[in-house]
Amino acid sequence: MRKNPAENAETHARVSRRALLLGGAQLLFMGGLGMRMRHLQLNQADQFRLLAEENRINIRLIPPARGEIFDRHGVVLARNEPAYRVTLVPEDAGDVDAVIEKLAALIELDPGELDAAATEMRRSPPFLPVTVADRISWEELSRVAVNAPALPGITPEVGLSRFYPLRGDFAHVVGYVGPVSDYDLSKIENPDQLLRIPRFQIGKVGLEGKLEDSLRGKAGTKRVEVNAVGRVMRELDRREGQQGDAVQLTIDQGLQSYAQARLGEESATAIVMDCRSGDLLAVASAPTFDSNLFVQGISVADYRELTENDHRPLAAKSVQGTYPPGSTFKMITALAALEAGIAGPDQTVWCPGHLEVSNRRFHCWKRAGHGHVNLAQALRESCDVYFYELALEVGIDNISAMAAKFGIGERFDLPLSGVARGLNPSRDWKREARGADWVVGDTVNVSIGQGFVLTSPLQLAVMTARLATGLNVMPRLVKSVNGIDTPVAPSADMGIDPAYLDEVRRGMYAVSNHRRGTAYGSRIIEDKYRLAGKTGTSQVRNITAAERARGVTRNEDLPWNRRDHALFVNFAPYDAPEIAVAVVVEHGGGGSTAAAPIARDITLQALYGDAPPLEAYPAKDRQRIKKQQEEIRTLKPGRSVTRRDRA
Repeated sequence: MRKNPAENAETHARVSRRALLLGGAQLLFMGGLGMRMRHLQLNQADQFRLLAEENRINIRLIPPARGEIFDRHGVVLARNEPAYRVTLVPEDAGDVDAVIEKLAALIELDPGELDAAATEMRRSPPFLPVTVADRISWEELSRVAVNAPALPGITPEVGLSRFYPLRGDFAHVVGYVGPVSDYDLSKIENPDQLLRIPRFQIGKVGLEGKLEDSLRGKAGTKRVEVNAVGRVMRELDRREGQQGDAVQLTIDQGLQSYAQARLGEESATAIVMDCRSGDLLAVASAPTFDSNLFVQGISVADYRELTENDHRPLAAKSVQGTYPPGSTFKMITALAALEAGIAGPDQTVWCPGHLEVSNRRFHCWKRAGHGHVNLAQALRESCDVYFYELALEVGIDNISAMAAKFGIGERFDLPLSGVARGLNPSRDWKREARGADWVVGDTVNVSIGQGFVLTSPLQLAVMTARLATGLNVMPRLVKSVNGIDTPVAPSADMGIDPAYLDEVRRGMYAVSNHRRGTAYGSRIIEDKYRLAGKTGTSQVRNITAAERARGVTRNEDLPWNRRDHALFVNFAPYDAPEIAVAVVVEHGGGGSTAAAPIARDITLQALYGDAPPLEAYPAKDRQRIKKQQEEIRTLKPGRSVTRRDRA
């Protein structure tokens, strides 16, 4: 049936509208697509070109050279030396086991390093290099290089590694570096990307650890071309990093090495401090260890030998150890009493060998007593009862305040690990720490450096320097950084009457120079270098009434770890103080027999700057001292207690 003309016109109009709409939609889509292509190709061309370049070019870090460490005269204490190693790329090697077997015929391979390399190969892409031999010799590196064509995948490499030329002499001060561990990373909030480089070395303890940020330096960068799977094709350019800061210490290497050798295998420590500037000239702890053992990771055998040694070679006793100061604290009690107007140079106390306080008997070290003694005599002969009597009158508040003036209980700001605060006890401290009130017996004990009071050898050295000068001397370890001296603030006057200080100094002088002084046997004969000191013996065990009745057991008859600690502090020269010295010998017995001779020898070494003449020693000691000096001269710097040094 044919449509009439009107219907045909209507159908044609509908088709035209649909075609128009469809064409418009297609035109709109194509226009939008064109605009988008134009935007991508023109407006965002640089961005996509950069993305493509980043897929082809990688930026990689170059480890910087670590800053070196020197003594006050420029002697190198920690340096970087070439470290030769051999790496292997598994995919280039093909048969890895066969290549390693060929390599083993050329150089000695460590089984532990091979196990670590095998583990690393299993978890890393086959195109990444893995270290199979580290810290090899130049001769070994040369043999590998000559035979490189027969060793597919093997590459001899040269890097930098830390080295401590004096080995053990500065182990407790400089510390050591070691490979970065997961524990190290966990302690850092935003770790430097350098720390994620395999086997990168980071400061662990001592100065290396405390000054890690400045010693590490700034990383360099290199641009390398990589393929689609990340394999390096070639190096395009590089920018070298910035070496870490050069740090110069206040310590004198010669004096430090002498002190370390003089302490020998004792469990002991010695500190020498410049009385005027506060510079630490020697900070020795014995026994010591070889810092180099830790650089690449210490072996289980060596670490066990260090940790199982009852003399604790890993402990920096000079700043970490805290000990009852014993009679070296008596100068503090004396000054507190003088300042309070309780004691005077002519005032005497009767010492029958003990004092009854609150139904308890406090004994003097001399069982028969000292009789009538004044301040100078009490210091000279270390009479305990004299100071008991002073303490009962002056009280703990005055003693604690005086101790604080001399640095007892203060943590000094030094870049060393575990600097101890010690303990300057007070009424408030006992109430908070022990939940008990202070009693008079506590004051009596503190007056002679026993009971709750604890001091570090560093604090004893600071105390002695302040006694010698009357100035608020502060210890300093870093002399300069990158050649720029660290500022030294002028030491303020302590505000203590010079007459009181003179009274105490005279007593200390008599300790070493009066025939009845407790350290007379360790005196210096040379008049211009006479020293003033104080012996100390701190108990580490309780003496029962039964033992005291039958006679106190001598230290030499006790097991080593139950003997008293021996202490000695001194300054010299007496008329114009230059240095202060503190020596602690753990379980050494008496301060006069164990600590004073060491302190005297170190004092003379510091004053003369070299081996002192025998005429500076008492005549009866000269042959022994001569032999001792010869033995010490034969010792090389850097003594340690590890098996490697005895082999």
